[in-house]
Amino acid sequence: MRTRQHGFTLVEIAIVLVIIGLLLGGILKGQEMITQAKIKNVIADMSGVSAAMYGYQDRYRALPGDDKNAAGRWTGSPVPGTGTVGNGVIEGKWTAAATEAIIFWDHLRRAGFVSGAGAENPFNAVSGKMGVQSGDGSGPTPAGILSDGAATPTLFTSLLLCSGALPDKIAISVDAQMDDGVGTTGSVRSMKSPGNPDTIAAAASTYVEDGVSTYVICRQM
Repeated sequence: MRTRQHGFTLVEIAIVLVIIGLLLGGILKGQEMITQAKIKNVIADMSGVSAAMYGYQDRYRALPGDDKNAAGRWTGSPVPGTGTVGNGVIEGKWTAAATEAIIFWDHLRRAGFVSGAGAENPFNAVSGKMGVQSGDGSGPTPAGILSDGAATPTLFTSLLLCSGALPDKIAISVDAQMDDGVGTTGSVRSMKSPGNPDTIAAAASTYVEDGVSTYVICRQM
């Protein structure tokens, strides 16, 4: 008696492969859409903070964080532990507590330009911190100027708006859409760093798309 063997025909296998291909294509397309949404959100956040700062300056004739009248205007508004309030420079490192750089956010929130409450860094679309810093954050008159042609490319020595923990692909795309796509030149520059560093260093970094690198990108305000 002949035993009948059961199995898949070539047509059935081809149909399964087509279905698998469609599923993989949909997943990859979905991931790309999510990445593009994050890129747009990072750009929108940076543009929104710039607009909020200039709106605050126009309303109160002072920079948020460096506003000497803020304590009298709002009960409980924090006062920087160091620096000179009202000198026209936002002093302190971008994530440091009790500095003008972090109180910047409290002033914007109290004025209604930014959502939330308190003096702490907001987060971008990839859970990295956003912050401001003047040059290296060490004082009211940072040494040097923007140096495009220097042997060692620098970040800006003026006021920066920075967004941290950006994966390489997102950082490159944000720079390309806002500026020139080069981390060492233009109005948007990068610093290669894991997560959210305590200090924005002076050296700018060239982008490397290796799937593991993360960057802090800074925009001159």
